[in-house]
Amino acid sequence: MALFSGLSEKLNHIFSKLTKHGRLTELEIKTAMREVRIALLEADVNISVVKSFVARVSERAVGQEILKSLSPTQQVIKIVNEELIDLMGSANSKLAVDSNPPTVIMMAGLQGAGKTTLVGKLGLMLKKQGKKPLLVACDVYRPAAINQLKVVGEKAGCTVFEKGQGNPVKIAMEGVKHAKSFGFDTVIIDTAGRLQIDEDLMKELEEIKEKVSPSEILLVVDSMTGQVAVEVADTFNKRLEVTGLVLTKLDGDTRGGATLSMKSVTGKPIKFCSVGEKLGDLEPFYPDRMANRILGMGDVLSLIEKAQDAVTEEQARKLEEKFRKNSFTLDDYLMQFEAMKKMGGIKDIIAMLPGMGSKFKINENDIDENKIARTKAIIQSMTMYERENPQIINSSRKTRIAKGSGTSVQEVNKLLKQFEQTKVMMKQMKNNKMFKF
Repeated sequence: MALFSGLSEKLNHIFSKLTKHGRLTELEIKTAMREVRIALLEADVNISVVKSFVARVSERAVGQEILKSLSPTQQVIKIVNEELIDLMGSANSKLAVDSNPPTVIMMAGLQGAGKTTLVGKLGLMLKKQGKKPLLVACDVYRPAAINQLKVVGEKAGCTVFEKGQGNPVKIAMEGVKHAKSFGFDTVIIDTAGRLQIDEDLMKELEEIKEKVSPSEILLVVDSMTGQVAVEVADTFNKRLEVTGLVLTKLDGDTRGGATLSMKSVTGKPIKFCSVGEKLGDLEPFYPDRMANRILGMGDVLSLIEKAQDAVTEEQARKLEEKFRKNSFTLDDYLMQFEAMKKMGGIKDIIAMLPGMGSKFKINENDIDENKIARTKAIIQSMTMYERENPQIINSSRKTRIAKGSGTSVQEVNKLLKQFEQTKVMMKQMKNNKMFKF
């Protein structure tokens, strides 16, 4: 994830300078806080949010417990971490569920924020949780909006309710009625957007809200628009009283100031964040995990959740057994690559590992996703017997495999070497008492 890469690097640089000192003086802390202030402003964080944030951190950091601490830098980082978490909302805010189904979720936002795609993403997420969502097409003005919802709905495996380009308020009401009649427990309404906020849009949204009484009004905002996104959120909230925010395009924003400003300005929690173009690239927003990422502490919990989605319990059990018996094959090796792809790719995985983003400069060539495709091609060009017994692959077999996969003998050799190194590493992990399957 590119989000906060610039801010994270700058903050880690500031804190690395503090670690060179023993105990910190008040002047050193104030100098560091000045640099933190500049870093936050350059990340496009709202200026009033920056002022209050730095003031709170400075007040706590200059306290006697920090100045006299044996590990003052760690204490300062701990304070910054706690304040970042508080700034973004303290804890994950879950969706409200109506005690009398269906739960109605109304989506709002400007055109271009990714609202319609987000409706499909949320539908897929809820379906995975055992819900039965109905997607309702109320964006009747934008060309092809209804068809777009049909496409994402089909991909997500969700039913789409639409009445063409009719009255959006009536369509919303009929959609909720349809859900009640056919056993849908959740309704997600895709409302119309505009290129900019106007009175007609707001009146229409207010009328839909009045008629269907949604349990949630989620505002979808484009994080790449920076402080404009914050202003949009503030305006929508004042008119609609939104219940939560959903940030899109976090994978393409290197500054991320909107994320840090949004909760403080609107007073409403960020409930979800979209981190990619795929339908599965929607995550619940956890302030503590995001703060950890910003400070280079990683996000192990999210990594574990992604791994659980990518690999079934049965696959994990079989893999564990293979590790124990040292019978790990090239087919298993290929399965790991497929699992990594489902988890978002090597770059996303590395970003979640503690310290990897700030302490190590990862060579782009080492994590080239195209290399994974070539690795897959090489393994799939082998016979089943060769995959289970790679030691039999001699020069003539390597030539055949290289030709069949459109690669070179050198690449085949490199893959076989990497596979053997992986087996050695797995054996060491198995023997390590600190590591448990």
